[in-house]
Amino acid sequence: MDRVTLGRRIGERCRLTGAFTLRSGQTSTNYFDKYLFESNPAMLGEVAAYAATVVPAGVEVLAGLELGGVPVATALSLATGIPAAFVRKEAKRYGTAKLAEGCAIEGRRVLVVEDVITTGGQVAQSTRALRDRGAEVDSVLCIIDRSGGAHPELDSIDCSVIALFTSDQLG
Repeated sequence: MDRVTLGRRIGERCRLTGAFTLRSGQTSTNYFDKYLFESNPAMLGEVAAYAATVVPAGVEVLAGLELGGVPVATALSLATGIPAAFVRKEAKRYGTAKLAEGCAIEGRRVLVVEDVITTGGQVAQSTRALRDRGAEVDSVLCIIDRSGGAHPELDSIDCSVIALFTSDQLG
């Protein structure tokens, strides 16, 4: 499926209108309910197939951020053969007390995977935490970028954004 058609289909399936408060605290009249494409096997497979074409060379681990980045990273792992790690918002305080579950991240080139970015605040926070644990992270792949292209928090930590779609490209 071509990129334009995929973007239109995601927009048709996921764009909701009304009054919404975003994770960032901002309000919006448009909301992208990413779980509507992430829970649909065919659509998630199409997203992963397209995302696989933009994964930077040399990536060794796909780090899906809790919660929406996890199904995307899993599908992308299946499409690329690159192992995945699942990143919590904070390390659990019991058992293994890990921040990232799944494959090892230490000393490996990690691509952070997120579903939707608005300000990038949580992505920056998670990226710093992954780096603190020895991961080499220089970019994040997101499916939908709501930021309008501005990523000051990610820029401040030298992390580039690879966005499959901006909100304007979703029909």
